[in-house]
Amino acid sequence: MNSGVGPLGNRLSLRRDPLRLALSGSPWRSACFLAVYVFATGWLLFAAAFTTAVTAAVFAVTLAGIPLLAAAAGVLRGCANVERVRLRQVLAEPVRGGYRPVTRPGILAQASTRWRDPATWRDLAYLVGLWAPLFALDTAVLTVWLVFLAGITTPAWYWAVRHTSPIGYSNGQSVHGLVLGYFPHGPHGAGAWGFYVDTLPKALLLAAVCLVLFLLFNYVLVATARAHASAARALLRAPADPLAEAKDILARPGPIPPLQTTRRPGRA
Repeated sequence: MNSGVGPLGNRLSLRRDPLRLALSGSPWRSACFLAVYVFATGWLLFAAAFTTAVTAAVFAVTLAGIPLLAAAAGVLRGCANVERVRLRQVLAEPVRGGYRPVTRPGILAQASTRWRDPATWRDLAYLVGLWAPLFALDTAVLTVWLVFLAGITTPAWYWAVRHTSPIGYSNGQSVHGLVLGYFPHGPHGAGAWGFYVDTLPKALLLAAVCLVLFLLFNYVLVATARAHASAARALLRAPADPLAEAKDILARPGPIPPLQTTRRPGRA
């Protein structure tokens, strides 16, 4: 049974069963969506949008600023279109931007029309204004999720981790095991706290704990991706047309159907 599928057509479903959620495509699609933003598109698009917008604003008082303003608006639109393409993997319906057409010739008309268009400012708000909170949130959530995922595989590689300390590690000899805590004098030395994974039973115990946490944290991962996609969709989509229903009726062939009115209770 799926839950949390709202009217936005979100493809990232939240199943009630944690195991079924892990076996579905939602956590992996969410992780891919967040990872691409954190490691590639997020900071690249932010750098491009911020640099072009600031450069155009600085030179706006000169004649050179006019073509720069037009070019900056084009860069913002291109960066926003990259995010619109990425949203297809998490939203069922494509996100289309609604930009005002340039009806007059000349570079001045292009710059004026594009920067008076609210869609350009919405692109700027998402690419630059929301970059810091989205990047911080996505990075934190993705990091925790990857830690839990790696912890599940601990029995396969815990023995390969090697540590060497100049203080108390058997005269500088290296020891093996995964350190979760503080062990200044080795796994059995004094003043230590935490969990030292140096045996297979300990590794299996850690893997079991990480598996439970991984299954539960999938809900946080998917919810984060859904929130990111919803914020992007709200800013990058074309605003709703209040006359869309009337235009659709007028565009249909045949006679115009009668308008339906809601009868108030208590009236004949």
